[in-house]
Amino acid sequence: MFTGIVSAVGRVAEAAAGPEGLELTIDTPYPDLALGESVAVDGACLTVAAMGGSRFTAHVVRTSLERTAFGGYGAGRAVNLERALRAGDRLGGHLVQGHVDGVGAVRMVADRGDARLIDIAAPAAVAGVSIPLGSVTVDGVSLTVNAMPEPGVIQVSLIPFTLQHTTLGALRPGDAVHLEADTIGKYVAALLQARAAP
Repeated sequence: MFTGIVSAVGRVAEAAAGPEGLELTIDTPYPDLALGESVAVDGACLTVAAMGGSRFTAHVVRTSLERTAFGGYGAGRAVNLERALRAGDRLGGHLVQGHVDGVGAVRMVADRGDARLIDIAAPAAVAGVSIPLGSVTVDGVSLTVNAMPEPGVIQVSLIPFTLQHTTLGALRPGDAVHLEADTIGKYVAALLQARAAP
Protein backbone atom coordinates (compact mmCIF):
# COMPACT_ATOMS: atom_id res chain seq x y z
CA MET A 1 0.00 0.00 0.00
CA PHE A 2 1.19 3.51 -0.84
CA THR A 3 -0.01 7.10 -0.40
CA GLY A 4 1.02 8.77 -3.66
CA ILE A 5 3.58 10.98 -1.91
CA VAL A 6 6.71 10.61 -4.04
CA SER A 7 9.82 10.36 -1.87
CA ALA A 8 12.43 10.36 -4.65
CA VAL A 9 12.95 10.63 -8.37
CA GLY A 10 15.06 7.78 -9.73
CA ARG A 11 16.38 7.05 -13.17
CA VAL A 12 16.17 3.95 -15.37
CA ALA A 13 19.65 2.46 -15.72
CA GLU A 14 18.60 -0.43 -17.94
CA ALA A 15 15.42 -1.87 -19.45
CA ALA A 16 15.98 -5.38 -20.80
CA ALA A 17 13.04 -6.97 -22.58
CA GLY A 18 12.78 -10.75 -22.80
CA PRO A 19 10.24 -13.50 -23.51
CA GLU A 20 9.16 -13.52 -19.87
CA GLY A 21 8.68 -9.77 -19.50
CA LEU A 22 10.95 -6.82 -18.71
CA GLU A 23 13.87 -6.47 -16.33
CA LEU A 24 13.89 -2.87 -15.12
CA THR A 25 16.99 -1.60 -13.30
CA ILE A 26 16.65 1.73 -11.53
CA ASP A 27 19.14 4.08 -9.88
CA THR A 28 17.75 5.33 -6.57
CA PRO A 29 18.88 7.41 -3.59
CA TYR A 30 17.57 4.75 -1.18
CA PRO A 31 20.52 3.26 0.79
CA ASP A 32 18.64 0.52 2.62
CA LEU A 33 16.33 -1.33 0.22
CA ALA A 34 15.74 -5.00 0.98
CA LEU A 35 15.13 -7.93 -1.34
CA GLY A 36 11.40 -8.50 -1.69
CA GLU A 37 10.53 -4.92 -0.76
CA SER A 38 7.77 -3.18 -2.69
CA VAL A 39 8.54 0.09 -4.47
CA ALA A 40 6.08 2.10 -6.53
CA VAL A 41 7.73 3.07 -9.81
CA ASP A 42 5.64 5.70 -11.60
CA GLY A 43 2.74 4.38 -9.55
CA ALA A 44 3.17 0.66 -10.31
CA CYS A 45 4.07 -1.60 -7.40
CA LEU A 46 7.24 -3.54 -8.25
CA THR A 47 9.24 -5.99 -6.15
CA VAL A 48 12.95 -5.57 -5.53
CA ALA A 49 14.38 -8.76 -7.06
CA ALA A 50 18.07 -7.80 -7.05
CA MET A 51 20.26 -5.00 -5.73
CA GLY A 52 23.66 -3.59 -6.50
CA GLY A 53 25.02 -0.38 -5.03
CA SER A 54 22.38 2.30 -5.41
CA ARG A 55 20.43 0.28 -7.97
CA PHE A 56 17.64 -2.25 -7.78
CA THR A 57 16.16 -4.51 -10.42
CA ALA A 58 12.51 -5.49 -10.68
CA HIS A 59 10.79 -7.90 -13.04
CA VAL A 60 7.76 -6.53 -14.88
CA VAL A 61 5.50 -9.43 -15.93
CA ARG A 62 3.55 -9.51 -19.19
CA THR A 63 0.23 -8.59 -17.58
CA SER A 64 1.82 -5.48 -16.05
CA LEU A 65 3.35 -4.56 -19.41
CA GLU A 66 -0.12 -4.71 -20.96
CA ARG A 67 -1.52 -2.25 -18.38
CA THR A 68 1.41 0.18 -18.24
CA ALA A 69 3.80 2.12 -20.45
CA PHE A 70 6.89 0.32 -19.10
CA GLY A 71 7.50 -1.30 -22.48
CA GLY A 72 8.54 2.09 -23.82
CA TYR A 73 10.90 2.98 -20.96
CA GLY A 74 14.59 3.28 -21.75
CA ALA A 75 17.86 4.12 -20.02
CA GLY A 76 17.96 7.64 -18.62
CA ARG A 77 14.23 8.04 -18.08
CA ALA A 78 13.31 9.73 -14.79
CA VAL A 79 10.73 7.89 -12.65
CA ASN A 80 8.76 8.73 -9.51
CA LEU A 81 9.52 6.45 -6.57
CA GLU A 82 7.72 5.69 -3.33
CA ARG A 83 8.46 3.00 -0.77
CA ALA A 84 5.58 1.05 0.74
CA LEU A 85 3.60 2.56 3.60
CA ARG A 86 4.50 1.35 7.08
CA ALA A 87 1.94 0.96 9.86
CA GLY A 88 1.89 4.22 11.79
CA ASP A 89 3.11 6.38 8.87
CA ARG A 90 1.24 9.56 7.99
CA LEU A 91 -1.23 9.14 5.15
CA GLY A 92 -0.23 12.32 3.34
CA GLY A 93 -1.95 11.59 0.04
CA HIS A 94 -4.67 8.96 -0.33
CA LEU A 95 -4.86 5.17 -0.32
CA VAL A 96 -2.92 3.99 -3.37
CA GLN A 97 -2.55 0.29 -4.18
CA GLY A 98 0.14 0.57 -6.82
CA HIS A 99 -2.16 -1.16 -9.32
CA VAL A 100 -2.20 0.85 -12.53
CA ASP A 101 -5.73 0.89 -13.95
CA GLY A 102 -4.67 2.14 -17.35
CA VAL A 103 -2.53 4.51 -19.38
CA GLY A 104 -3.77 8.04 -20.00
CA ALA A 105 -2.64 10.58 -22.58
CA VAL A 106 -1.84 14.20 -21.77
CA ARG A 107 -4.16 16.43 -23.81
CA MET A 108 -3.32 19.93 -22.57
CA VAL A 109 -0.75 21.64 -20.35
CA ALA A 110 -1.36 25.26 -19.31
CA ASP A 111 0.02 27.50 -16.59
CA ARG A 112 -2.57 29.39 -14.53
CA GLY A 113 -0.95 31.73 -12.03
CA ASP A 114 1.27 29.63 -9.77
CA ALA A 115 -0.36 26.33 -10.78
CA ARG A 116 -0.16 24.15 -13.87
CA LEU A 117 -3.33 22.58 -15.26
CA ILE A 118 -3.04 19.27 -17.08
CA ASP A 119 -5.89 17.61 -18.98
CA ILE A 120 -5.55 13.84 -19.35
CA ALA A 121 -7.61 11.57 -21.57
CA ALA A 122 -8.32 8.66 -19.24
CA PRO A 123 -9.53 5.10 -19.92
CA ALA A 124 -13.07 4.29 -18.85
CA ALA A 125 -11.84 2.34 -15.82
CA VAL A 126 -10.46 5.59 -14.40
CA ALA A 127 -12.79 8.26 -15.80
CA GLY A 128 -15.88 6.27 -14.81
CA VAL A 129 -15.09 6.47 -11.08
CA SER A 130 -13.48 9.92 -11.03
CA ILE A 131 -15.28 12.98 -9.66
CA PRO A 132 -14.27 16.62 -9.25
CA LEU A 133 -12.30 17.05 -6.00
CA GLY A 134 -11.85 13.29 -5.79
CA SER A 135 -8.46 11.57 -5.83
CA VAL A 136 -6.45 10.14 -8.72
CA THR A 137 -2.88 8.90 -9.00
CA VAL A 138 -0.83 10.12 -11.98
CA ASP A 139 2.56 8.40 -12.45
CA GLY A 140 2.50 7.58 -8.75
CA VAL A 141 1.59 11.09 -7.55
CA SER A 142 -1.52 11.58 -5.42
CA LEU A 143 -3.55 14.40 -6.98
CA THR A 144 -6.98 15.96 -6.73
CA VAL A 145 -9.27 15.94 -9.75
CA ASN A 146 -9.61 19.65 -10.43
CA ALA A 147 -12.37 19.25 -13.03
CA MET A 148 -13.70 16.95 -15.73
CA PRO A 149 -13.84 19.29 -18.74
CA GLU A 150 -15.40 16.67 -21.01
CA PRO A 151 -16.37 12.99 -20.84
CA GLY A 152 -13.31 10.79 -20.47
CA VAL A 153 -10.99 13.68 -19.57
CA ILE A 154 -9.74 14.49 -16.09
CA GLN A 155 -7.96 17.71 -15.17
CA VAL A 156 -5.40 18.03 -12.39
CA SER A 157 -3.75 21.13 -10.97
CA LEU A 158 -0.08 20.93 -9.98
CA ILE A 159 1.44 23.17 -7.33
CA PRO A 160 5.08 24.37 -7.59
CA PHE A 161 6.31 21.77 -5.05
CA THR A 162 4.93 18.91 -7.15
CA LEU A 163 6.43 20.39 -10.32
CA GLN A 164 9.86 20.59 -8.66
CA HIS A 165 9.93 17.25 -6.82
CA THR A 166 8.33 14.82 -9.29
CA THR A 167 8.54 14.08 -13.00
CA LEU A 168 5.16 15.70 -13.68
CA GLY A 169 6.73 19.08 -14.36
CA ALA A 170 8.13 17.69 -17.62
CA LEU A 171 4.80 16.45 -19.01
CA ARG A 172 3.84 17.63 -22.48
CA PRO A 173 0.80 16.98 -24.71
CA GLY A 174 0.93 13.46 -26.09
CA ASP A 175 2.85 12.00 -23.15
CA ALA A 176 1.58 8.74 -21.67
CA VAL A 177 0.95 8.54 -17.91
CA HIS A 178 0.07 5.73 -15.52
CA LEU A 179 -3.31 6.25 -13.86
CA GLU A 180 -4.81 4.63 -10.79
CA ALA A 181 -8.37 5.55 -9.91
CA ASP A 182 -9.46 6.19 -6.35
CA THR A 183 -9.69 2.87 -4.49
CA ILE A 184 -12.87 3.81 -2.62
CA GLY A 185 -14.54 4.86 -5.88
CA LYS A 186 -13.65 1.54 -7.49
CA TYR A 187 -15.15 -0.44 -4.62
CA VAL A 188 -18.34 1.62 -4.61
CA ALA A 189 -18.70 1.21 -8.39
CA ALA A 190 -18.16 -2.56 -8.15
CA LEU A 191 -20.72 -2.94 -5.35
CA LEU A 192 -23.34 -0.89 -7.22
CA GLN A 193 -22.72 -2.87 -10.40
CA ALA A 194 -23.12 -6.17 -8.53
CA ARG A 195 -26.34 -4.94 -6.88
CA ALA A 196 -27.79 -3.85 -10.24
CA ALA A 197 -27.00 -7.18 -11.90
CA PRO A 198 -30.00 -9.55 -12.33
